[in-house]
Amino acid sequence: MMFTIIIILIVTLIVAAIIINAMQQHKEKVEAEKRTEIAKQRSIVDETENVLMAAGQMPISQKVISILQTRVNNALRVMYELNPSQADIKQRIKDADDRLKSISLDEPTNSQDSFVLPDNDKMIIQYIQAIKKLRVLLRSEHTKGKVDTQTFMREDKTLEKLQLRVNVETLVKRGAAAMNTNMLGSARQYFEKAIAALDAQTQPDDYVMQRKQQLQEQLQTIQDNLRNVNAQDRAKKQAEERDELDELFAPKKKW
Repeated sequence: MMFTIIIILIVTLIVAAIIINAMQQHKEKVEAEKRTEIAKQRSIVDETENVLMAAGQMPISQKVISILQTRVNNALRVMYELNPSQADIKQRIKDADDRLKSISLDEPTNSQDSFVLPDNDKMIIQYIQAIKKLRVLLRSEHTKGKVDTQTFMREDKTLEKLQLRVNVETLVKRGAAAMNTNMLGSARQYFEKAIAALDAQTQPDDYVMQRKQQLQEQLQTIQDNLRNVNAQDRAKKQAEERDELDELFAPKKKW
């Protein structure tokens, strides 16, 4: 009888150990998943806030700002639900709520005609990257059903036009710099790339048509300059050849 009791106790202890171990593993798994999700949401917050900071320098609508700010709010709330002990998150949610409430959707969007390309090439690259990221985030929120199709199509089209303008103006800037250093071939390539980008637009607006006309005029100027340079080079070469012939057939001098 005693032996049977001992066996039962041993089995009970083994089963208890297995259950405790399984519970511990489950708890660790849950904690690991929680940490992973918190890190994911933190990444969403950081990414979106960086884009919001860059967007402050862009002519984009308050609707887009509202979409991005809502994205930050949602991520912060998920983080707080997963870890309510984070007091700083609670304060960040309050601050984010205040920023969202301060957004006026009736505020007019700055016209892209007032757009000024940054002077620094590094800033231009950051600008282009920010616009691309904006479009990616907007599409992501639309895919999740948090942005209606009409809003997505309208705002994405606006961002697409801004992206085109930045790309074209960057090429124009580089082309003008090449012209100033008399690198006419490089300038022509920059202007031709800009025109190709404008030609790719299926629904050209005033900016596209006016910029294309200006660039075509600049290309014509370059072509004329290149023809003049080539003509001068030919004339110079012909003059040099004549000098050589004159020297060759000149009367021999008597010494």
